[in-house]
This record gives sequence, structure tokens and C-alpha cells, in this order.
Amino acid sequence: HLLDERSVFAHGIWLDAEDRAALAGAGAQVAHSPSSNLFLGSGLFDWRASLDAHVAVTLASDVGGGTSLSMLRTMADAYKVQAMRGERLTAWVALHAATRGAARALHLGDEIGSLEAGAVADVCVWDVAVGPVAVQRDGLARSLHARLFAWMTLGDDRNLVDAWVAGVRSTPA
Repeated sequence: HLLDERSVFAHGIWLDAEDRAALAGAGAQVAHSPSSNLFLGSGLFDWRASLDAHVAVTLASDVGGGTSLSMLRTMADAYKVQAMRGERLTAWVALHAATRGAARALHLGDEIGSLEAGAVADVCVWDVAVGPVAVQRDGLARSLHARLFAWMTLGDDRNLVDAWVAGVRSTPA
């Protein structure tokens, strides 16, 4: 079967209600690839309609049609796509879709995608306030969500302080 609970379909920009119902019925997922959709001008993914239809949504990079493999950029682009549709994607939802949600889509939720004891993880340490605009925005933030949102929309590779890959420290370039 091509359509079952292990199916993850890229983009999903042309889904209609019937398609979403079929995906939901099968337990399939959509891997939203906003960077490539923006670069190609191919369409704007309707996250809200997918959620309303009970279709799980994850985030994916797609350098074949996009401009970056960075999940930070992907989260920012997902926000932009949803804003263009009149929706507001929270930093919490974007972060979940890029981590735990993506792990669950791959049926690896018990192994990766979280910081739970026993999980395999590549861990990055970020400074959310790098650069004058980010420093000002972080200073105005009144909640953890506001700080994460500013990092998601303003951050880039300069924010990366440290990283561990498979438990081994990897100094950022």
C-alpha cells in the first residue's frame, strides 16, 4: 500500500478536502517544505485545513527545490507561508513539527526527536539574542514563547553556540 500510517507525503500544497480525508483515514502525514514552495512559487500549504482534517503535519527541508537545509530557516519560512494564508504559526507548533512531530512521522518517536532519557539526540545550544535586532527583540520578550519566536524568525547560523552529534561535541564552524 502506498497510503498507510507509514506514509509521509511531501509538500501537500494541492490537497483538497477529499485528499485530506484519505490521509487522515490512513494515518498518513504531510511533510511541509515551505522553503522550496516559496522559492519555486508553487503554492502555500494550508496547515490549518490539514490539522482540522486530523492530518499530522511535520516540517522538512528540501534543498532540491529550496535554498537551505536549515530547520531554523524552515521554521521561519513555515511561519511566513502561514502568515500569507492569514494564519499565525506559533513557535511551539513549528518546533514540535521540526522535532518530535517529525520523529513520530518516521515512527521513531521513541528513539529520536526529544531530550528524554534514553533518546538518541543531536543537541544544539543556541544564543537566541545575536545581532542588534535580535538583542532588542529578546529584551522586549515577556515570555519563553516570545523569545523562541524571535529566535525562529530572526535567527541564523550565528546563533549556534555549541553542538553535540551522537553524543560527541562538534564545534560549530
